[in-house]
Amino acid sequence: MTAAGDGHEPSHDRRGGETGPAEMGAASTGAASAGPATEPVETEPDPRFTLANERTFLAWSRTALALVAAGLGIVQLLPPFPGVPFGRHVLGVPLIVLGAVLAVAAYTDMMRNQRALRRSEPLPRSVLPRLLAGTIGAVATVAAVVVLLSATR
Repeated sequence: MTAAGDGHEPSHDRRGGETGPAEMGAASTGAASAGPATEPVETEPDPRFTLANERTFLAWSRTALALVAAGLGIVQLLPPFPGVPFGRHVLGVPLIVLGAVLAVAAYTDMMRNQRALRRSEPLPRSVLPRLLAGTIGAVATVAAVVVLLSATR
């Protein structure tokens, strides 16, 4: 046994409460017997999880901002491709659009994650990594085609 405040506190789950057999039994009988008409019980999650959720949102927001800046830089500053007058726009505009979509999707993901944390539910899967990887892969492929087309002219 440990004394309270000696640095050996019991582990906490995402809800911030102590985990133990008594709570696990109460959790399994409480929500299940309530029926489908009631809303899930929401509790304030451990602040560390909320702050981690916000940091993740900010990281996705920085990525979105970088995509918008890269797209604008390509459209405005990159020299035109010889023989492919639309090349800069074909490369830059999708990055700008992806940045806008990513910013909105990051906020949506943050709110869904926070709701799941409050309800002690598993975190929902995010579409953001797939969206980002797919679009960047497509833009890279188009960039290769534009560069090859301009090299042949």
